Amino acid sequence: MASAQYLVGIDLGTTNTVVAFCEIQDDLSNSPVELFEIDQLVGPGEVVRKPLLPSFRYHPAQQQVSDSDLTLPWENEPVKGDIQNLIIGEWARELGAKVEGRQVSSAKSWLSHTAVDREDDILPWAGAQDVEKVSPVIASASYLNHIRQAWNHRHHYNKLEDQDVVITVPASFDETARKLTVQAAKLAGLPKVHLLEEPQAVCYDWYARHKETASQELSQVPLILVCDVGGGTTDLSLIEAKHDDEELVLNRIGVGEHLMLGGDNLDLALAHMAEQRFNESKKLNAASLTKLIQQTRKAKEALLSEDAPSEMKITMLGSGSRLIGGTKSIALSKSEVHQIALEGFFPQTEFGELPDKKRSAVVEFGLPYVSDPAVSKHVSEFLHLHQEVSREALNDGSDPAIPVGLLLNGGVFNSELVTRRIVDIVENWKGTPISLLSNPHPDWSVALGAVAFAKARRGAQLKIGGGSARSYFLHLQEKNKLGQALCLLSKGTEEGQEIRLTGRRFALTLGEPVRFNLLTSTHDYFGEHKKVQNGLMTHIDPDQFNPLPPYISTLQGNEKQLNANQKERVEVQLACQLTEVGTLKIECVSVDDEQQRWELEFEVRNQQAQEETIQAHPGLEPSKALISRLYSGNKNSADSKEIKILAKSLEKSLGKKDEWDFHTLRSLVDSFSLGRKRRRRSEQHEKNWLRLTGFCMRPGFGDATDSWRMEQIWGLYQQGIQFQNAQGWSDWWTFGVACLEAERRAARGYPR
Repeated sequence: MASAQYLVGIDLGTTNTVVAFCEIQDDLSNSPVELFEIDQLVGPGEVVRKPLLPSFRYHPAQQQVSDSDLTLPWENEPVKGDIQNLIIGEWARELGAKVEGRQVSSAKSWLSHTAVDREDDILPWAGAQDVEKVSPVIASASYLNHIRQAWNHRHHYNKLEDQDVVITVPASFDETARKLTVQAAKLAGLPKVHLLEEPQAVCYDWYARHKETASQELSQVPLILVCDVGGGTTDLSLIEAKHDDEELVLNRIGVGEHLMLGGDNLDLALAHMAEQRFNESKKLNAASLTKLIQQTRKAKEALLSEDAPSEMKITMLGSGSRLIGGTKSIALSKSEVHQIALEGFFPQTEFGELPDKKRSAVVEFGLPYVSDPAVSKHVSEFLHLHQEVSREALNDGSDPAIPVGLLLNGGVFNSELVTRRIVDIVENWKGTPISLLSNPHPDWSVALGAVAFAKARRGAQLKIGGGSARSYFLHLQEKNKLGQALCLLSKGTEEGQEIRLTGRRFALTLGEPVRFNLLTSTHDYFGEHKKVQNGLMTHIDPDQFNPLPPYISTLQGNEKQLNANQKERVEVQLACQLTEVGTLKIECVSVDDEQQRWELEFEVRNQQAQEETIQAHPGLEPSKALISRLYSGNKNSADSKEIKILAKSLEKSLGKKDEWDFHTLRSLVDSFSLGRKRRRRSEQHEKNWLRLTGFCMRPGFGDATDSWRMEQIWGLYQQGIQFQNAQGWSDWWTFGVACLEAERRAARGYPR
């Protein structure tokens, strides 16, 4: 690998992807950072370089575009597993506003969606019948691949894969989403990257612009709230600023939970308003609504700008033969957009007023948006949960402990109106004015800050401390109880620092699978104010912990013994560390021989080795598509006749139920699981969901991830049934018994 000549920062955003870079010079601290303008199609065969690459894909229909329409300055090489004819960037965004069911958007949100298989071909979610689909991982990789090819086209001798590359992710991204981001980078031809939390990147950018005066400016600002409202997520972090021997020290001391709340939600709210204005006799389907959102996004950006017009026209094209005659237009006014943005998403609230979680979460296009869209309430909850560390940082006895500095990022804060509102809210909570740290370019600061971080890694500027954004716990389960959690790696542990709990040993059999269930938490204190630390044992409060997919591995032993069919047991300890890439590494270390180590890998889906050796039934994909459609968020797609004969339709595609193989059964379970929130749409929906999911969980010897499946669906059993009749109760009990049997088999076959 050639030595790096550039530091490159990539903000892989939900709405836009931005790239910044600087040359590695002797005086790296003062090496200028620039934006890399990205070549992209803006029309048929028309390529333009722009600083923002819209994070959109468009999958054209056959003969919709010609090869010459897709010509880029380089010979395009798609990611392995991707489709051939593909449009990425501005033209993809524009086409999605005109044609239904062919656009992929919000891939980053899908990458963090724990209820779906992120390596399965599910996008576009509301895809047209003939559209080819891809996974969220492939979609994310395609944007990185486009950037790599654009960079390499202009840097023949300094290819991107040879540079020092940093990719930013939300601080709230869990371990799975982080590792999938690294996987997407590898698929895109970037085998070695570093991950950086986006709020930290914003702070790095601020420091890089104020490095001569930062110490003085922060002398009276010991605690900074970074509020990053992106396209798909709201990301919150606390940065402590202190002076050690007059030297400025910055540490990230608090990270928020994952909030699927951002500009997409505002666009969606405006789209629903426009939908009502069009006086449609029935609600738009998901594909039509997606098309409408592209226009309301433009209207939002225009009407929240400083020189906003009084109103914007929204046009809804017809489809098919109605393409011309069916066109309608309505107007959205500036005052209406301001009302929705301010009162709906940034309402004035009192400190301690928390988001409403009793109402059901909004599910649009398959994405689980938060139930309460009020960003101000989520900020209040975040600060409420971090009162102890905030009080320690402020060191002034204030109650409540509210940050004195505010750093804002995200396209929504291009609006002076929204910026002023969030400042007013925090100042009202504190009772005194706060310092608003400048961010002149909310769309670019994350990419610029990623380059500043790369400089800091090389000692060219101050590095923000903080280590691991969350704590990792081993779930020690107990019969009929939630069990306890043992802290393996505490929040704040610096990268590369191996943590091993010598007091806890595990006796494992070599050559057999082993499974560990892990939990994460961003909390600082547990129980009776026990501060988180390595080795802490605490009872599990479901509100304080989030489960990770299981970590599974087969520990290989002496080949001669294995061939002789002899079972060898070994005592191990768990060793954990935060890698320099920014992901968790867990190893089983032999007590007798420290050099003997086995790395554990997390399982997002069924074991890959099993899947590679199984020939899927040809009727499986159509069957999964049928289930997805009948249990999708689009009520209009759930035909009453089709749901009545669902079981017969599946047998027509797959053969008799009793002959379905194990792979088919568990694949169908996963499809039903995705539609679990729509199981109560009708009596037929509920009956089929319980009966078929229970049947598909019952046979076989158990799968390594059946317990994980149970975590996804067991809560539904405890909710009872909607349509209470004799047959319904029978299906409900059958479903529960089948799931418990699958859980027990998984536990026997894959010890924890």
